[in-house]
Amino acid sequence: MESRMNYYVFPRSEWATFHTHNFASVSDEELDQLRSLNDEVSLQDVKDIYSPLRHLIHVRYRDYQLAEYNLSQFMGEHDHNHPFIIGIAGSVAVGKSTTARLLSLLLSRAYPDKRVQMITTDGFLYPNAELERRGILNRKGFPESYDMDLLIHFLNNVKNNQGVVRAPKYSHQIYDIVPDEEEVIDHPDILIVEGINVLQLPSKQPIYISDYFDLSLYVDADPELIEQWYLERFGMLLETAFTDPTNYYYDYAIGDREAAFAMAKQVWRDINLKNLKEYILPTKNRADVILHKTTDHVIDRVALRKF
Repeated sequence: MESRMNYYVFPRSEWATFHTHNFASVSDEELDQLRSLNDEVSLQDVKDIYSPLRHLIHVRYRDYQLAEYNLSQFMGEHDHNHPFIIGIAGSVAVGKSTTARLLSLLLSRAYPDKRVQMITTDGFLYPNAELERRGILNRKGFPESYDMDLLIHFLNNVKNNQGVVRAPKYSHQIYDIVPDEEEVIDHPDILIVEGINVLQLPSKQPIYISDYFDLSLYVDADPELIEQWYLERFGMLLETAFTDPTNYYYDYAIGDREAAFAMAKQVWRDINLKNLKEYILPTKNRADVILHKTTDHVIDRVALRKF
């Protein structure tokens, strides 16, 4: 272990020794269903990285429940339960969704009597028509492209147990909000919120998204590696889009492949990389846990916040 600023930094080999006596059981078939396009996660990753992480969450969740109980006793209330919320941040194409889905499965197994749900902040992007109206379609994913008031309102309702809470649904296939469809969050005990913006500090807001989190993760990697994964994923999306004219990537899939990749490289350079450097990466040191990836999505070290 090394100590860096306000983090303990563990190489994979040391992190893997934490809680080795009770690692989670996940099948290859389940991993196939969980992983995102072009992401890699193995049973060894579950044992070395995610089982200790699940145990850390168990420790934090246990402390959270005790704090909730003590507060309810102090106020003389019998029902003072609020969901435990986990935020997962990181760049586009770094593998946040796989991490979120895997943790959701592991926590559901660890707490069979608890309701574990997850949601992505993509649904809180303004619809493309609204982005066009505002002249910021080319800044999709930047802070100003999100309806932050709606996201804060959503998290506030979830955290305060305001019943069934609904949110817009986003589709990467159509690259837009899906009309007349919603995500439904129904009294979760544990909620995982995944998105590039979950640790950002938006201006003109009296409260931040991260104020609702009880534990936060950041999935990290060298930008050059993330660009490689982004372009590989783009190629895989083209392979699945050429039979569906409604798919956002259809025109690129049936068109000139070299031109399509030139466009993707420009999008990475002018939008995603810029967004990463200016708005996403600066939030890394606000996370409680940083999962650092290297070649082939292998997590080679884990940083744990001291304070």
